[in-house]
Amino acid sequence: MSDGAVIAVYHAQPEGQRRGGLVLVQEIFGVTDHIRDLAEEYARDGYEVLAPALFDREHPGFEAGYDADGLARGVELARQLHPFALSLADVQRCVDALRPQGPVFVVGYCYGGSIAWFAASRLTGVAAASGYYGSLIPAAAAEVPKVPVILHFGRHDTGIPMEGVEKVIATNHPHASVYVYEAGHGFNSDRRKDYHEASADLAKERTLALFQANGG
Repeated sequence: MSDGAVIAVYHAQPEGQRRGGLVLVQEIFGVTDHIRDLAEEYARDGYEVLAPALFDREHPGFEAGYDADGLARGVELARQLHPFALSLADVQRCVDALRPQGPVFVVGYCYGGSIAWFAASRLTGVAAASGYYGSLIPAAAAEVPKVPVILHFGRHDTGIPMEGVEKVIATNHPHASVYVYEAGHGFNSDRRKDYHEASADLAKERTLALFQANGG
């Protein structure tokens, strides 16, 4: 990485014709089997995927369960021990690694959803981004995306109140689209109690359409 640290990066090669590169940004629970499965899923869609283990400096190999202990450790890493700016720098490093071969996209979930929002406004070489239920986004609604970005929120997400989501919608950024689903937090993960298949399928459809509309 840019600071000289060596961290794990899950790498999934595209099947069939390569459509582009994709940096897939983890939840606070780490690069879990769910994140690896998502990487392989996007690879089947034709994307070369890099999923960096952002917390490897502080907790090598971190993979938490979706229980109270796992959540507590993930929150500690994300909010206290690991600098957010370093996550952005690691994503930039992955973008740079993929850029020589074509357009690069960013998709992120939970913690990674917030990263995706900032990637669209602060990083270089990103063609488009898709952020799922990033809790830091409402407080950063003033960020101005430089590239197309779509955001996915659950109406029943107790951790991201709708007034915050409405604040993001009200900014009316020309490059941003916000979608609200009848679901809770983490609705994309079939490992979580709030998994909502219809919402997950629709959000994935919109994400792929965004990538394809921007060169992927």
